[in-house]
Amino acid sequence: MKNVLITGITGQDGSYLAELLLSKGYRVYGYNRRTSSQNTTRITHLLDKITVLYGDITDSFSIYKALKTAEPVEFYNLAAQSFVGSSWDLPESTCEIDGLGVVKCLEAIKNYNPEIKFYQASTSELYGKVKESPQNENTPFHPRSPYGFAKMMGYWATVNYRESYNMFAANGILFNHESPRRGIEFVTRKISYGVAKIKLGLEKTITLGNLDAKRDWGYAPEYVDAMWRILQQKQAEDYVIATGKAHTIRDFVREAFAAIGINNWEQYVKTDAKFLRPAEVHELIGDARKAEINLKWKSKIDLSELTKIMVNADIELISKGEHK
Repeated sequence: MKNVLITGITGQDGSYLAELLLSKGYRVYGYNRRTSSQNTTRITHLLDKITVLYGDITDSFSIYKALKTAEPVEFYNLAAQSFVGSSWDLPESTCEIDGLGVVKCLEAIKNYNPEIKFYQASTSELYGKVKESPQNENTPFHPRSPYGFAKMMGYWATVNYRESYNMFAANGILFNHESPRRGIEFVTRKISYGVAKIKLGLEKTITLGNLDAKRDWGYAPEYVDAMWRILQQKQAEDYVIATGKAHTIRDFVREAFAAIGINNWEQYVKTDAKFLRPAEVHELIGDARKAEINLKWKSKIDLSELTKIMVNADIELISKGEHK
């Protein structure tokens, strides 16, 4: 049985990745930052099947200790301050976690066992003010937020450790990927949750920011499969993971309301400038042909099906009284 270590295991991607790797026969160790209130909701159903280690990726010693305990063959770094909006309020801590934290993970692996395969969760936000569309592995970066430029440090750290120390260190440049486990602060979940409350008669409107921003949205369980495939290759390389189709937030809203049979969605949606970013990223769309060829990976769930999955899950969640 192979051991694996996942940082950020309590997040959307971490929980789905843990499920996937358990199904493949791995022994899963999760690395989680201890807080005063435990947030293990997404992995509650897995707690008897995995081992949770406590630490912080800004603390080198705790990473090294986790490596010694888990003895992993694969290390997936999904830990991050992952909300772009909050990165403007917390730029320093975002850089500590999303940038320097990656260096500390790589340094710990280099010193403990450089044979461990390392996956870095990179992001389409690296492209920011895009130079070309669609974006591929060779498109220049121009991040437009502290989250973006912190993640850029993590990306280049991964590349440099691969090239300098011959480590198996790879970036997955994942474009937006959603699910019912997405945090409520993210616009897609805000939409699905708001639509569910409208369906149940608990709210009359949703308030959003820029409806014209375009994103390439996929389904998170499919994207964690791509992460695993990246670490199964003979050589470490970086991959764009995306659907190749861009939709506006307006499109997402339209599809979400369509899932509950409402077509005149405009009367239920308000906009507020407070939800706009200081520097907006207007359009992100990924070219995942390299992943399709090398990884034999291709997204299957389209936007309409994705929104139905999320809205129906939130209707069920709210109906059960499990989420306020």
